[in-house]
Amino acid sequence: MRPEHGRSASGAHARDVVGRVRAGLLAAALISLAPAAPAPGQASPAAPAPVVSAVAAGAPASYTLAPDRYAKAVAYSRARYRIHFLAVAWEILVLVVLIRLAAAPALRDFAGRISRRRSVQALVYFPVLLALLGILLLPIDVIGHRVSLAYGLSVQGWGSWLFDWVKGSLVDLALATPLLFLLYAILRKSPRRWWLWFWLATLPVIVFVVFVAPVLIDPLFFHFEPLERKAPELVSRIEQVTERGGLAIPRDRMYLMDASRKLRALNAYVTGFGPSKRVVVWDTTLARMTTPQTLYVFGHEMGHYVLAHIPKTILFLSALLLAVLFLMHRLLRRILPPDEVRRGIHGIADWASLPVLLLVLAVAAELASPVGNTYSRAQEHAADVYGLEVIHGLVPDSARAAAESFQILGEVNLADPNPGPFIKLWLYDHPPVAERVAFAASYDPWSKGEAPRYVRDPNAP
Repeated sequence: MRPEHGRSASGAHARDVVGRVRAGLLAAALISLAPAAPAPGQASPAAPAPVVSAVAAGAPASYTLAPDRYAKAVAYSRARYRIHFLAVAWEILVLVVLIRLAAAPALRDFAGRISRRRSVQALVYFPVLLALLGILLLPIDVIGHRVSLAYGLSVQGWGSWLFDWVKGSLVDLALATPLLFLLYAILRKSPRRWWLWFWLATLPVIVFVVFVAPVLIDPLFFHFEPLERKAPELVSRIEQVTERGGLAIPRDRMYLMDASRKLRALNAYVTGFGPSKRVVVWDTTLARMTTPQTLYVFGHEMGHYVLAHIPKTILFLSALLLAVLFLMHRLLRRILPPDEVRRGIHGIADWASLPVLLLVLAVAAELASPVGNTYSRAQEHAADVYGLEVIHGLVPDSARAAAESFQILGEVNLADPNPGPFIKLWLYDHPPVAERVAFAASYDPWSKGEAPRYVRDPNAP
């Protein structure tokens, strides 16, 4: 659970499963190369820097920061916003330059000289082109990590960070190469309906990635150990929360993640599904929050599962993705007519068209982001409500625990105290932390004789 979330300029931290689904849907569409940023790499252990907390004197009714912390949060947030738009502009520029230089046709011809077999050509063309794009886009990732170090959000050294960048890039290549090979096979077979068939093909891929990521991908970047080893009392309390919400997660599926080796940020989440479903608590959260506050953070993440946000998100973004792919199809027929050769590209089914496809997708994904973010903010608010209700009666004051957790998350993660309407619309897939603190402090249907929205009070008649 993040206190607020624009697109992280410093690279992706461990994602909750809902976030992974959102990213995976667009990534599976064409693997929109700015490569998915790897999780931060390993660095020397470091304790979080001291923060003067506004919750010390009592439960916060609003998100407040000490003057120096306020100025730092504003500066950090503005830096992240600038980096986001710089990243979009840089990606577009890189793709335009590659198209004008006819780099993709030259690489296509090179792969054709190596072998006549298309499968062998694909193993040359796609990884080399995607690796080239990743390297050309690396400066933005470097800027993002530099900002995170400068503002104390990261404690990861550059060598470790680069190693993780390489690991993340290899994972991207392993996922992207077969998907792109499949895409172009569909383009050759069905140039008029490729957008529909490829959309259908991405859906099982997304489900597969969500399933295996907690087991195969996340451990490449972080170490996980049973939560019961370090916090047996917290495990018992979490079991009370899951029982209240009707979500069965055995103790051997509850893990502690060593985030402090790389980050100062706080988080806890539920990820995976079926046999891969698990609870993950960051050790930074364990060190900075009380048990009631941690239980609220967990209750929020649990809400995503109980409220069926994962299948709802898949359906919503699948529909959005289908619309994007159809519009791309209509636009690409104009940009790359099948009976013309433009800059060495023999129509959309030619592998050399990949930079053009990625350029159109990058612009489309950016323009569609307000739609996806608006939907996401609604889900996150619902999870906030669920978290308040599921811990009500299990902790002395659920509103206080929730408001304090948001306050601490905001302080540590340098959440923007007052993002403007445009920034909120365009970049925030979570409500701003100030709104979440105020809501948590005021939500109290029980004292008003009202029924909770999601979790029935077990003591109610």
